[in-house]
Amino acid sequence: MSESPRTVAGAATAPPVGVSLAVPETWWEFDVRPEGRDETIRALIDARVRAVPELAPYRKDLVALLRRMARDAHDAGALYCGCMAENFEGVPLTAMVTVTVVGAVDGQGTALSTDPQAIAQSLKTITPRREGDAWRKVSTVEIPGVGLCARTVGVEDVPVERGDTRTVRMALTQTYIPIPGRSEEIVLVSGASPVLDLAEAFHDIFDAVTGTFRFAG
Repeated sequence: MSESPRTVAGAATAPPVGVSLAVPETWWEFDVRPEGRDETIRALIDARVRAVPELAPYRKDLVALLRRMARDAHDAGALYCGCMAENFEGVPLTAMVTVTVVGAVDGQGTALSTDPQAIAQSLKTITPRREGDAWRKVSTVEIPGVGLCARTVGVEDVPVERGDTRTVRMALTQTYIPIPGRSEEIVLVSGASPVLDLAEAFHDIFDAVTGTFRFAG
């Protein structure tokens, strides 16, 4: 895995949150901001094609895919995005890990606890009624160097984009990380993949990536 230090900006009134996260070396990492992502994506693909010439015929497809992932991540409020985009025996394998700083408030603006146990208790489990239904498990996990965090793991129906009633079913792991010294925000690390046949494997990957999370600076 490659370690990527990032400075993540939180609320306008709060100082930036510095974090580091490591993703597998074959993944793509890029700026999700509209003003920076196209240039970054082109540079990444150029470098990858030079290293792996077999990717050249797929250049346009990769550009379109990574642009869409970056746009979706930015629209969802993410400030960091790492993506997997591979072709395995003709089957496209895609996944995304995002880091977001979110306010610890409910829909009415009421402050919520950032205690991991309290967060876990506030999250709902989803019990499938039959095979193929969406599901979600809630737990707490210990991240070395960070501490106890609330987590959900499951296969869930995620909105296509903010405000859209359409959904896409994803293997989803979300980890809620308290920020030291802050009570108004938390870091949310989300891992998602539409490849449901490999949901268990992707949950393991998301767990491993999230386990590298550290606060920096």
